[in-house]
Amino acid sequence: MTAPTPRRALLAAALAAAAVATVPGGKATAATPPRREPGASAAAPTIDNRFWYSYAHWQAGTHRGTRAVAGTRPGLEIGTAAGRTEYTDPHTGRTAAWDHATWTSPVHRCAVPATEAVASWNARTPAGTWIQVELRGTYTDGTSTPWYVMGRWASGEGDIRRTSLDGQSDGRTTVWTDTLALDTPAKASGLRLRDWQLRLTLYRRPGSAGGPTVWLAGAMASDVPDRFTVPPSKPSGTAHELKVPRYSQEIHIGRYPEYDNGGEAWCSPTSSQMIIEFWGRKPTAEDLAWVDPSYSDPQVCHAARSTYDAAYKGCGNWPFNAAYAATYRDMAAVVTRLASLTDLETLVRAGIPVITSQSFLAEELTGAGYGTSGHIMTVVGFTGAGDVIANDPNSADDAAVRRVYRRTEWENVWLRTRRHNAAGKEVQAAGGICYLYVPARPGVAQLGALRSVGVV
Repeated sequence: MTAPTPRRALLAAALAAAAVATVPGGKATAATPPRREPGASAAAPTIDNRFWYSYAHWQAGTHRGTRAVAGTRPGLEIGTAAGRTEYTDPHTGRTAAWDHATWTSPVHRCAVPATEAVASWNARTPAGTWIQVELRGTYTDGTSTPWYVMGRWASGEGDIRRTSLDGQSDGRTTVWTDTLALDTPAKASGLRLRDWQLRLTLYRRPGSAGGPTVWLAGAMASDVPDRFTVPPSKPSGTAHELKVPRYSQEIHIGRYPEYDNGGEAWCSPTSSQMIIEFWGRKPTAEDLAWVDPSYSDPQVCHAARSTYDAAYKGCGNWPFNAAYAATYRDMAAVVTRLASLTDLETLVRAGIPVITSQSFLAEELTGAGYGTSGHIMTVVGFTGAGDVIANDPNSADDAAVRRVYRRTEWENVWLRTRRHNAAGKEVQAAGGICYLYVPARPGVAQLGALRSVGVV
């Protein structure tokens, strides 16, 4: 887990493709205010999402060798390589030359001066290609962060090892695996991130044609408040449950130590695989050919391998999970925060299950039977009383995955940003992190729900 927000799961969220985009070139942004009852005073927004995904979006910004490509799913590709560089993979020791091209986004002014930012990207990386995603922020005092590497990513392992980058800090902000966060003294002083830019570098083997395609990229920025409790939300009063496949992480204990050994380390990819299959996508027999044929649910092993972060040494890198989900046909995925359980219920009622990150002591969540410093599960429905129906992969077997958790307890352990651990020490909590995975061209109801929670 990261220092600023416990891990680990993905929660990627989905954006519409250009065919349904209504945002003019390069100006799609949304800040999500907490939901409130009629008559309540307005609260300042705490979450700001900005993603580029339409042809007009990709035409904006600064191109050095890249080009925008149109079609049913617009994207960014290499036109003419802008240069050649050597990269030594720190996890294999191999050095290779790569042609590259870059795209730098327009500056995005945050609707919410932020203390944290998490990038997301959706891309195709055929053999012989990979991408690097960087983020640079401007502080409210007018100075800038360095360009921080938020991920070096490929869907496979044949060319580079998928990795985050440790040790990045300027003394005021630090990258914790996948999260750019204000350091505590800077945050306490009132310093915030005022705006940010994204830089994408696309790599391919020297002299080759083609290369990677990026369909979506952007970030969620948020001003994370310090709170141990959150006010309870009002349930809709209507039961609703989605039929999401159920997979246990626990049946995989001891499998593939090179991908963090299964069990509790695989909550994020296990949850990701549930949602991918809910949308009717699956790995092929060829994808699964490497898995021991005696293993049950081999697709979960495949998800773990496909999300493994060689620097983090685990499968819980949030954007890596979202990027994995988006490798499937016409899928889009992002990491974001939601402001309330009402927002989450809006998505589920529109047919979108949501992957969430939470941490708690065993006594704080009735029926869980365990405590955790960071765990991913999937919300698939709500009872008539408003209690949360979750596919919790921390279960003995697939049949035991469906759980019903008390609404107020679950809401608090998901949305709070501070908690006390088993030793009584004050630590940080997830603060509403989730992954959203949807079809690249969602239905009308789904698109409306995504807009209502500030993702599109």
